[in-house]
Amino acid sequence: MKWNKKFVYPTSTRALIDGKRHYDVGTNEKLPSVTTILSATQSEEKKKKLEEWKARMGAQRADRIRDISAMRGTSMHTYLEGYITDQKHLDLTALGVEAGKMANVVIRSGLGDLEEVWGTEVTLYYPGLYAGATDVVGIYNGRESIIDFKQTNKPKQREWIGDYFVQLAAYAMAHNYVYGTKIQSGVILMCSKDCFFQKFEVSDQEFQGYMHEFLRRVDQFYQQKPDKTQIVPEQKDPQGTKNDQKV
Repeated sequence: MKWNKKFVYPTSTRALIDGKRHYDVGTNEKLPSVTTILSATQSEEKKKKLEEWKARMGAQRADRIRDISAMRGTSMHTYLEGYITDQKHLDLTALGVEAGKMANVVIRSGLGDLEEVWGTEVTLYYPGLYAGATDVVGIYNGRESIIDFKQTNKPKQREWIGDYFVQLAAYAMAHNYVYGTKIQSGVILMCSKDCFFQKFEVSDQEFQGYMHEFLRRVDQFYQQKPDKTQIVPEQKDPQGTKNDQKV
């Protein structure tokens, strides 16, 4: 892979507002994160399934599984970022060793098609609406793409991870709007704690469908807020392209 720092990405700070993650990207406003919006607009069916899982596991065990998964995921992401930036990362804790093995599976099985890197841990935002950070932006398998790394306790079926695709679509719309790109491809590189690798790709018409879905969720999110002064603009073009803002 090669580096091409063709865009200047903003720095950001994170803050919790009413317990929900927001980003300050230097625009004098704190924007809700993509994950905050997706969490706040979950379907009742998904909420019910989560509550049923917690009930089966028990509250303490469920919290422990969640926390360990989050730490393992953070360690795996750090390892992968270090590999891409050529700044090696070594974590010799038991969890870090496990995450390192998972990261190496992703490197061997998933990063061979990553041809060009524009940035890692990239902060992206759609002015006035939302912000977030994606793992990699660049050229994957010949296409401009948003790439995210995911850890999982067990392998996933494609129909279970719709929100992951919506997340990719949200990042693509933000990138397209601010930088004038036309990203229409997203890639999930996933590894289970048992080192089973999965790659999920979404593009073109299907990807645009997820863009529309995220815009619907953004509208729902702001309609739920007590202060409804932020209105989602009409989006006839789900790419969110705004060529005059290229950096």
